[in-house]
Amino acid sequence: MSQLTVFSDTDSSQALLSTHDAKEICGQLNTVGVRFEQWQTRDDIAAGDSQDAVLHAYNGDVKRLIAEQGYQCVDVISIASDHPQKDALRLKFLDEHTHSEDEVRFFVQGQGLFALHIGDKVFEIICKKGDLLSVPANTSHWFDLGPQPDLVAIRFFNNPEGWVANYTANDIANRYSRLDA
Repeated sequence: MSQLTVFSDTDSSQALLSTHDAKEICGQLNTVGVRFEQWQTRDDIAAGDSQDAVLHAYNGDVKRLIAEQGYQCVDVISIASDHPQKDALRLKFLDEHTHSEDEVRFFVQGQGLFALHIGDKVFEIICKKGDLLSVPANTSHWFDLGPQPDLVAIRFFNNPEGWVANYTANDIANRYSRLDA
């Protein structure tokens, strides 16, 4: 079940809001310009599956979102717990960073923790299978795929180069939640 927890950006010990209600998650995130939706998923895709297999399985949804938002590039991140580079990949996303474009992820399998640093708040969203999250361009954030990932996500880009991070050098991400499993 998806979860949103909101904190002050100066106090990671006291949640200002915590909810599993998808409608409330959507409403809260909409107020800060973040798109959150839940899509229908399939059960025949697993971590480690090829990009071609995943994109074929979700071809209709992918085409619809591309037509709606004009994305130029789509890829798949598929990481199982036995992936030889899982630790390096996890570290790559853990520090606060921004992108010059929206960061859009549809979770086909597994889960991940997005943390968005917007204004004086940190919005932690545990995204699960079926969740679509669109983080607006230039929004400070970080992502944790966990120590034992079982994740398949479709990524949409406006930039043909794909994922390009601009690290902020702020250590705020070290003071907030991580996925334990």
